[in-house]
Amino acid sequence: MTAMTFERASLGFASMPGPGLWRNTLAAGSAVVLHAAVAALLTLGWTVEKPQVETPRVLRTQLVMLPPAPVPEAPAPAPVQETRVAPEPTPAPMETPNPAPAKPAVDPRVQAQKLEQAALARKRLEAQKQEQQAEQQRERQQSERRQQEAEQQAAEHQRQAQAAQALAQQRRAEQARAAAADSRSYLPLSKEAPDYPQRALDKGLEGDCTVEYSVTPDGRIDNPKVLDGCHPLFIRPSLAAAQSFRYQPRIVDGKAVTVPAVRNTFHFRIK
Repeated sequence: MTAMTFERASLGFASMPGPGLWRNTLAAGSAVVLHAAVAALLTLGWTVEKPQVETPRVLRTQLVMLPPAPVPEAPAPAPVQETRVAPEPTPAPMETPNPAPAKPAVDPRVQAQKLEQAALARKRLEAQKQEQQAEQQRERQQSERRQQEAEQQAAEHQRQAQAAQALAQQRRAEQARAAAADSRSYLPLSKEAPDYPQRALDKGLEGDCTVEYSVTPDGRIDNPKVLDGCHPLFIRPSLAAAQSFRYQPRIVDGKAVTVPAVRNTFHFRIK
């Protein structure tokens, strides 16, 4: 707000206004014009901006009502025991402290029983070990026995094979000797070859024909017959050739005997 100051003028109009009055009039007019301008601005909506004041920080607190804690019950008063004060005894004479009592001696029967049980346990353990060793020994013996039996069987088989082989060789030698003796006893004196059948030649047939017969004491052929497997074209010439054979008779104990089942095979081949 602008303060206006007016100097008090003299009440007399007779006097002329001085230079101070003009100055006061000019100041009053300026003040009036300024007030009119401010009033016009206020009418038009002009406002004076107020400086922003920083909003103070507010701490809000809330009061929470908790239920009252339960009041513990007062313990019941303990019964008062009456104590009677006995008259103070007269101090006894001091005695030397006794040494600590010795440990009670072990019952010899219990100790003997424990020693006996330990000895029995050792004996059982030794018996088990001996039994295991005996079982292992028996198993080894059985294995060795089986191995020996297998070796003996193999040796027996080998001996039997050798014996059979020796027997076979002996038999073959005896048969050879008998055959040699028989051949010496009834050696063939004459043998003629059979005639080749013309029909077999024409057909180009070849084959073998075996004839079985007996040698009589005079060295002739008796009861000749053809064995199976002979071609029919070769039967007749084979029998005819066998009939012409002559042998040295077999002598047994100084007498000539018949030799049965003598066989001769004829081979028919075209050359």
